[in-house]
Formats: sequence, C-alpha cells, structure tokens
Amino acid sequence: MRRKIPSTASLAAFESAARHQSFTRAAAELSLTQSAVCRQVASLESFLGVKLFRRSRRGVVLTEAGERYGRQVRTRLDEVERDTLDLMAHGGAGGALELAVVPTFATRWLLPRMAGFRLVAPDLTVHLSSRTRPFLFDDTAFDAAVYAGPAGWPGTESRFLMRESLIVVGRPSLAARGPLAPGKIAKLPLLQQSTRPTMWHQWFEALGLQVTHDMAGPRMELFSMLCEAAADGLGIALVPPFLVEHDLAQGRLARLDDRDFRSDRSYYLIYPESKAESPGLSVFRDWLDEEAQSYRAANGLE
Repeated sequence: MRRKIPSTASLAAFESAARHQSFTRAAAELSLTQSAVCRQVASLESFLGVKLFRRSRRGVVLTEAGERYGRQVRTRLDEVERDTLDLMAHGGAGGALELAVVPTFATRWLLPRMAGFRLVAPDLTVHLSSRTRPFLFDDTAFDAAVYAGPAGWPGTESRFLMRESLIVVGRPSLAARGPLAPGKIAKLPLLQQSTRPTMWHQWFEALGLQVTHDMAGPRMELFSMLCEAAADGLGIALVPPFLVEHDLAQGRLARLDDRDFRSDRSYYLIYPESKAESPGLSVFRDWLDEEAQSYRAANGLE
C-alpha cells in the first residue's frame, strides 16, 4: 500500500518557512523564489487538509496545528539529514551510535577514554548529546543513555557502571592547614546543585549533624558549574572525585575533607530492549563495561 507521506520538497519548504516565520527568508535559505515556497506550502496544506499558516498584518503566522507539525517535521528531517551525512561519511561501511549523556560525566570521564574505543571499533562513530533527565527512547533517535540515578526505565535494559561517591572541594587556601572539621565546613558558603537540592543535607545527616542552612546557597544545574564556582572562591562543592581529578592535580581545587560519601545514585548505561542485540551497541556496551570495571577496581568502588 502506498504510504501517506507528502513530498520531501514540500516538507522542507514548510519546515524552513515555519522556522523563520517567513516565506521570503525560507526562499532565500532554499535558493527558491517566494512563489515556489508558497506553492509547496499550499500543496502540503492541500495534502493534509489542514491550514498550517494564517495571514496577519506582519506576514504569515503558524496555526496551532502548524506549530505542532513544524516541530515534528523538523525532528524527522534532522534525523534523515544525520543518517544521510553518516552514510556519506562512511561510504556505506561502519555505523553510528547516538548516545545521550549526563554532560559532566561525559566530559570528565567518558571522553578521555574514547580514544581507546576508536582502537576497538574504528568504523563506529559515537555521537554524544546532553540529557540530564529520563526520557522515552521512542520519542528520540538515541540508541542508549548514560544516566545517574535509578535504572528502571520502562521497556529498557541497563548495565551498571559505578556507584557515585562525593567529596568536598574548594579553593586550596581553605585547606592550607589540612582537612576541615564538618562544623567548619558548615560555616562556609555551600554550592547547591539545582537538580539535587538535598545533597548537602544528606552529607551532614550521614555525619549526625543538623545544619539549618544546608539547602541554602547558589544553585547550579551541572557539576561542572559547581567545580568552576568552587575554584573561583564562590563557595565549596560536593562532587564526584572523577570530575575534579585534573583540578586537584593542577592545584585549582583541594579536598577539604577526607571522607568519601556514597550518594544514593549510580551510573548506568541504559538502552531499549529492542536494541539490546544491536551490533554497534553491543561493542560499545562491552567496552564501556570493561572500562567501568577497571575504574571501580582502581578506586575501591566495587
């Protein structure tokens, strides 16, 4: 049966016009005349039986249906373009893996090891995109995700990578006389991670301390932001040690406390059940598993 799919030319014209909110700018982008873009959009509206634009004093404006369809079409065209570029780049050989990652883990732990993966699978390209919260794989082009938190996403399988431990870091001058007592740490400005607002509360609670302001302080979304803020003297941060290895070695940051606090989170590789036997994913999963095992063994995280 013939698919109910409009022409790619009309979809491309509509997506450009929807993004620019202008037929004129879409025509310039696509190297077409304005009337050609208008005809393509009109053809698409006729095919759908739905108005996508309405006229206004300032030009054309998307209808509610047009806005929704525009977002969907843009996503699909991006996927087609990505797959096309990947095929062209590899000449039909190899393949690509789309990986969603928590950003600081990717920059500080995963990326420094990716050169080793290229030796294992030189024809497999891994694309990384930042995601900090759970999502539905069916709504994305991702093949897998590296995530910090519970692994029980519906319809997925997971591979444990490591438990998360946290250490207290700040400017080296704060530790000039050695580690600080928890009571002194409590008197310093506490940098908070906005997605995990009770982290400091849990740290003090594990030491049997009640600190009234343990959830107060500047809030930042990423661990990398906390590290930079701590290095710049804005406060002290509670972060995973692998994220600050270079900063500690270079003297930009120092440990203010000798304890390793085990948080309630772990890092996992998560992937849809339907892709569990994908050749590219299998190679990456086995390699990542070995890297994580080596790291756990070397850092006492077993």
